[in-house]
Amino acid sequence: MKELPNPTFPLSQIGLRAALWPAPTVVAAAGASTTARVSVPQAPAVILPPPVEAKQGITVGWARHLDDVRAAQRLRYDVFVGEMGARVSSPLAGHDIDLFDDFCEHLLVRDELTNQVIGTYRVLTPAQARRVGSTYSDTEFDLTRLRDLRERMVELGRSCVHPEHRQGGVILALWGALAGFMHRNKLDTMIGCASIPMSHNGVTNGDAAASIWRQVSASHMAPIQYQVQPRLPLPVERLDSTLDVEPPALIKGYLRLGAKVLGAPAWDPDFNAADLPMLMRIDDLPARYRKHFLGA
Repeated sequence: MKELPNPTFPLSQIGLRAALWPAPTVVAAAGASTTARVSVPQAPAVILPPPVEAKQGITVGWARHLDDVRAAQRLRYDVFVGEMGARVSSPLAGHDIDLFDDFCEHLLVRDELTNQVIGTYRVLTPAQARRVGSTYSDTEFDLTRLRDLRERMVELGRSCVHPEHRQGGVILALWGALAGFMHRNKLDTMIGCASIPMSHNGVTNGDAAASIWRQVSASHMAPIQYQVQPRLPLPVERLDSTLDVEPPALIKGYLRLGAKVLGAPAWDPDFNAADLPMLMRIDDLPARYRKHFLGA
């Protein structure tokens, strides 16, 4: 594998809230100190429906208890660590846990027969992103240009599907539930980091990621006012970007839904992957998907 750069900053840095959201203006009473600390308001409750049968044999619903979240974290560990070779620092063995999990809503698809979690996403709402101080994507990219979108923008992350259930039904169930969540909570923009494993389609270095970046940058870039910069760029200029390689299925699915790529990939050494920043807006959903997911 070609030598890639080592990170020069902590990937979990989140001391960004003041830069991302303007602090509330405080008008001090006469004679009072103007240096009073402003507390972050309690996040409003989001609307979560009960689990529903998505198709024969599976159900989709939102985590209600810690046990539900733990089941999702075990699946994430199996996929990211067991399959992709990620290095995770977790307080609980066999689970992928990070500091954002406690602030997220967790979407689960279960096998009805076994009740096993076979697919998951986590969703960070605008209110909870304000409370934690940033999104996960902020730790990998400078998202300054998305500042005006943040009040109605959710971050999707940690998406994975059990290897025995990757025929399409599970991811469609997840997407349908996500679309309903956005509609019910009056949110319109989704962002996230879409990963390209360093070992992809038989290519065992960053050449596949560089080649996929070349393809999508020619056809699916976001407008310049939304483009962002990676904090630790994948060195695409040192890689072979001429390979004829297909993007991972999840990225292809996002592009079919109208998603745009926000910029060049970041190198995530912990997950042994290149991460593409992506943005999808409900208004950009093609008509057939809007009808399928929203009935509109």
